[in-house]
Amino acid sequence: MNIVDTSGWLEYLADSPLAGNYAAAIENTDELLVPSIVLYEVFKKVTLAFDENKAFQAIAQLKQGQVLDVDEAVALYAGKISIEKKLPMADALIYATAVLHDATILTQDAHFEGLPQVKYFAKTEPDSR
Repeated sequence: MNIVDTSGWLEYLADSPLAGNYAAAIENTDELLVPSIVLYEVFKKVTLAFDENKAFQAIAQLKQGQVLDVDEAVALYAGKISIEKKLPMADALIYATAVLHDATILTQDAHFEGLPQVKYFAKTEPDSR
């Protein structure tokens, strides 16, 4: 199972030079998990950059994967992880979701670099398409 962090979704949706780092995981919807906090972040960022119509179009693509809500187990584990790994709230929720669902996070967010179950791509890494 895979989780693409918000940063990866934004690269993919923009078809940026780094989009190839995330394309296989995003397009394999049977193995794609989408934490609800990622829906929030993508919706907000796309709305700010463009408009709500574009944001809803982006969300429709995210919803091709399995959307996972923040439940009690995720919330409490995220609190623990946030303290231990010094992760911001959204990142802790995403990481807790990955750990509890045995998923790999694909991201270019440096907060995740070096953590188990994370495939980190430096922002300057060339496109792997």
